[in-house]
Amino acid sequence: MGRGKIEIKRIENTSNRQVTYSKRKNGILKKAKEITVLCDAQVSLIIFGSSGKMHEYISPTTTLIDVLARYHKASGKRLWDTKHENLNNEIDRVKKENDSMQIELRHLKGEDINSLNYKELMALEEALDHGLDGVREKKSEVHRMFMRNGKTLEEENRELNFLLQQHMAVEGARNMHGQWI
Repeated sequence: MGRGKIEIKRIENTSNRQVTYSKRKNGILKKAKEITVLCDAQVSLIIFGSSGKMHEYISPTTTLIDVLARYHKASGKRLWDTKHENLNNEIDRVKKENDSMQIELRHLKGEDINSLNYKELMALEEALDHGLDGVREKKSEVHRMFMRNGKTLEEENRELNFLLQQHMAVEGARNMHGQWI
């Protein structure tokens, strides 16, 4: 007596569904390995469970890239043209942005400004003025810091000189006192 046929539909009980998934996944992986060995077939199998976990089998004589390339060639279906197109568009966008920034940098250095119109020159002048104000402000801040540090060092130097003179006076007195004895 054989097994009874089951109706193929989603198993509602989650634990039963997980057990069935595990057993059938193992069964299909075993079949993929068997057909590879028995028939010298190139097999690639990828399974994503409901949890998102991936299980895969690829024939030892091939790679996933080779199998997908053969699939692409045999079926005529484009698997990743959209993704590549999006990446190419992103690359083009970044290249244009980089070119634009290179031009702006040259303009800020005063190079290639003959092609700029009046409004662009005014905007460039304003940007340079704003940048110059920032540089001057930072320079003043650094100068103030150096002045504060200089004053602190001068005060510490005076204190150390005073302590040195006191120490020398004490040593001199000891030496003179030692000579009297």
